[in-house]
Amino acid sequence: MVKKVLLLAVLALALPLAAFANNVGFTNVGGTVSGDDSGLSLSGSTLMLVHGLYGGGVINGSNLGSVSFTTGAFVTGNAQIGGTLAPGGSFTIVGNGSNGVPSGTIFSGTFTSATWEMITLANGNHQYDLVAAISGNFGNGAAGQGGTSQITFAVDTHKGYFNGAASLDSGDTAVSVPEPGTLSLLGTGLIGLAGVLRRKLNLV
Repeated sequence: MVKKVLLLAVLALALPLAAFANNVGFTNVGGTVSGDDSGLSLSGSTLMLVHGLYGGGVINGSNLGSVSFTTGAFVTGNAQIGGTLAPGGSFTIVGNGSNGVPSGTIFSGTFTSATWEMITLANGNHQYDLVAAISGNFGNGAAGQGGTSQITFAVDTHKGYFNGAASLDSGDTAVSVPEPGTLSLLGTGLIGLAGVLRRKLNLV
């Protein structure tokens, strides 16, 4: 038992603390938002920017991968006038290995809340924004602390209303990740627990 706790403590302290930033940012453009009152989905959207992934800087490119999602169903309102969507669904960011971006799934999660807002612009065009919170895991297995993300997608339908599909303008995603201090405290706590257990076993 003591050996297992000590092993966990060593693993916690040995995690590459420098590999975690406070926030990781992603930007995507293009693609198609489709759906109806049963939910919305995004396909064909290109990942263009990654910032702070595993402690790295800004990576730009014309095509770094893809961003896709599927939401839950509408619980208030609908796809044409806007409303709120049920938690669930999926949100996935995939890299293609370009410019130092990892190849494969970078982040995979689900929606914890989502709102689809219809905005009438000054010229009479209608724009739809999806503002949402997500939680999930990075490709290296690390879970975002709180796992929240605010995503804004602008869909220009001109003077018509959303009717099954529309082109995506752009999207921005920010995911909070564990702070080094949190991981260090975890390791210190496990070491303390191991010491207590060791003393108790020595007294037996």
